[in-house]
Amino acid sequence: MEAIFRVDGDRVSVSPLAAGPWDPTMQHGSAPASLVVWLAEAIPTAVPMRIARVTIDLMRPVPLKPLTIESEILREGRKIQLCAIRLRADGVLVVAATVLKVRHKREALPPDISGPKVELPSPDESVEDPAQFSNSPFVTGMQLRAARGKFGVPGPGAIWYRVVRPLVEGEKVSQAVRAVVAADFCNGTGAALDFRHWIFLNADLTVSMAREPIGEWILLDAESWISPDGAGLAMARLADQHGYFGRAVQSLVIEKR
Repeated sequence: MEAIFRVDGDRVSVSPLAAGPWDPTMQHGSAPASLVVWLAEAIPTAVPMRIARVTIDLMRPVPLKPLTIESEILREGRKIQLCAIRLRADGVLVVAATVLKVRHKREALPPDISGPKVELPSPDESVEDPAQFSNSPFVTGMQLRAARGKFGVPGPGAIWYRVVRPLVEGEKVSQAVRAVVAADFCNGTGAALDFRHWIFLNADLTVSMAREPIGEWILLDAESWISPDGAGLAMARLADQHGYFGRAVQSLVIEKR
């Protein structure tokens, strides 16, 4: 199938195109992250709401196998909804996530309250970055354009990401899904180590958004901090062409190849 996932009730079929760079039998983190957000957005709310925060714990490597969905509303209110999404493979919990939604209500704010503008090159002004060395089928469904640095090359980087492949069959890619898919590329955007010699996979992902992004291109302005004890942190400011709107953080596990 062309899309990454096909959802039928609580069962999910997974395309081989979901595979990531670390293990050909394991999904790229962006794949289950996109599914979590899509599932959370499908849960009805009492009033109009949007996603403000997503926290995803990758309990185990997520295999290229059929998944089973579990969803639960943990807190239902007039201003927030907190829901839990769990994904299982062969009955084993592989992803545990919580998603916070907040009430969507227009407020008359002071004119100077908006966030900082992006002073980096726009997607049209940035350099195409195929990131071919990562050998990740999932990346073939993305467009990357480097505003600063280059994907996977050590040092802080700023890269624009655009989803070009369907994620859930028959469904449009929402703005929140676009943001979270891009956010899982933090560790490659602001890599601190050479991808050819080191593994620095993420064990989790948290994305917080002050507002929903606008347009198809999402910028990650990212860097990583590495500890000599085998752990690290990748983090990024998220932006669209109108300005910065969110932050993403990943906890990293570091290993020599």
